[in-house]
This record gives sequence, structure tokens and C-alpha cells, in this order.
Amino acid sequence: MTQSASPSRRCVPPISRLSGVDVAALSKQREARWRPGLTDQPLHSEIFASARDGSGAGLALALARDALSFSGAVAGQGEDALAEAEDLRQVLWVQDKRAVQMNGRPYLHGLPEDWRERVICVEASTPEDALFALEEGLKCRDLMCVIGEIAGNPRALDFTASRRLSLTAEKHGVALWLVRLEAQGDLSSARMRWRARPDVSETPRWNAAAPGEPMWQAELFRARSHAPGEWKLGARDGRLRVEPKPQSRPQRPSEYAPNVTLPKLNRPQKGSAHSSDLVRATFGRSLAAVARG
Repeated sequence: MTQSASPSRRCVPPISRLSGVDVAALSKQREARWRPGLTDQPLHSEIFASARDGSGAGLALALARDALSFSGAVAGQGEDALAEAEDLRQVLWVQDKRAVQMNGRPYLHGLPEDWRERVICVEASTPEDALFALEEGLKCRDLMCVIGEIAGNPRALDFTASRRLSLTAEKHGVALWLVRLEAQGDLSSARMRWRARPDVSETPRWNAAAPGEPMWQAELFRARSHAPGEWKLGARDGRLRVEPKPQSRPQRPSEYAPNVTLPKLNRPQKGSAHSSDLVRATFGRSLAAVARG
């Protein structure tokens, strides 16, 4: 004789309805793909990059401008009010001594025109001093954002120090983009972590000798609210955009390397009924001509 299920089991609601939480919608939201222009941007991000180029600092600057240009939508402000507020705030740029030696200082004329008079550069002698300057900068609400550059994996930048930066940024509402030069991806509480490397810029339309727009290959390998992914990003007209990846076209026989030897074909006797099978157009040369060559 089968026993009926207990009343307690029959009354248990599905897990998707517990506490009014839609698990499917929550999972979909967490797995959403990142894209430029999102209003929900974290306040602590890290960018891992090489010290042989400026890809880390360049991407940090582009991400900062992208996030700050849409921050007014979160606060319910209009674009005019946001622009007026941004004109009154400064940007703190902190580097430790090794980062300056490896990657150089910010170049004034390489910065966006509206940022050239607003960047405050701080050079710290040790990573400990750089972390102190970063944390103090995050406590200043008159700063628009903080950008930092630290080389390697110093002992001072452990998980505890990273956690302090995250909590300070979230408490005071000042965003931090920390560039890690020649560093390994150790433990960190950064809400978003990137790997950046430079990409080939497109040729300018009117002057082929002029430098193109900056391009990056950016890999998001850790994020709290987004799935990992990789994008080709470019800065166009002051906006961060996702560039389409070029599609590879099939290689034509005429583009083969000159040192590639083609397989030898059996040469039919002159007058053979099958000799005409080798004579057909193949991008300007017949297979018979290739075989004789």
C-alpha cells in the first residue's frame, strides 16, 4: 500500500518562487554581456597590461570616460547638469616609482581635450605610498574618479588592501580604475578585471599616414554582474565602441608563399585523350603550366 506524500512536502513552493525571487531572471541578469554605455558600472576595476605599450592606461582612460558619461542617468540628472558637475571635478592619477620607470608619466597632449587641465598626477616612491594616495583620493567626493598604475605584484597589494579600496570606493561613490603593469592575476576584490593589449588601428580616411583611432583587445575575465568575454574596443569621437572583428577571407592560389612546392602531376603523353583535363583557367595559370614549372 502506497503512502501519500506528507502535507509539508506538498506545501513547499518551487525554488523559483521562494521569497518572491525570480531565479531565472536573476541568472539571466548576472550572465548579461557587458557593453559600452551601461549605467550600472562598478566602482573598482583592474586592468592587467604590459608595460611595453600604453594599452593599460589607454583602456583605463576609455573605460573611465565611458562610465562617467552615463553616470548621470543613474542619479537622475540630465546631460547638462552632469557636464556642469564634471567641469568642476578633477581626476587623480597615481603611479608608483616602478610604473613611472616602465610606462612613463601621462602625456598632457595625449589626454582628451576636456581632461588636460583636470588631471592631478601623483608619483609615489613605494607601492605602499601609492595605495595610501589611492585610498585618500577615493575619500574625496570632489574628485570625478581615480586612476592608478602599480607595477608587478607588490606584497602591499594583497587581498586586504584590495578590499579596502573596494569598500572606500563604494562608500564615497568615487570610481577607481587600477592598472596592473606586468602583474599576475592574484586575489583581488575588484568588481571587474580586464586584460588589455593593443590592436591594429584602422587607416584614417583622409590621411593614410596619420595615426588611427586607438584600438584594444580587451578580455573581461572576471566580473560580478557580467559573463566573461572578449571584445575589440575602439575610441571614436570620444566614445568607447565595440568594433566588429574582421572576417578572414579564403586564400587564393596566387597568394601562396613562393617557397611552397605543389605536388607533381603525372604528365600525360602528347596527344593523350586526357591531356585537355589539365588545361583550365586557375587565376591566370593552367595546372599544366604549374606542373611544368
